[in-house]
Amino acid sequence: MQNTSLAGLSRKEAEVFSRLDSARLPKHIAIIMDGNGRWAKRRHLPRIAGHRRGADSVRDVVQTASRVRIPWLTLYAFRSRT
Repeated sequence: MQNTSLAGLSRKEAEVFSRLDSARLPKHIAIIMDGNGRWAKRRHLPRIAGHRRGADSVRDVVQTASRVRIPWLTLYAFRSRT
């Protein structure tokens, strides 16, 4: 297993990363984002609260992917009117 210490990782992230073989990490990750409005609705919150939470999640994913050196990240977002 190849371990590479990466600056900027939280303690928890560093612990998880230390168990990974960095040579086997994917070069490209694609994520389909869906359900922010439904997430908010189930919690009796306005849709915008779900979109804000989704934006926070996107930020976390992008930053973590960068810190663990995933070179390509694709995020798909769809809008529904339900």
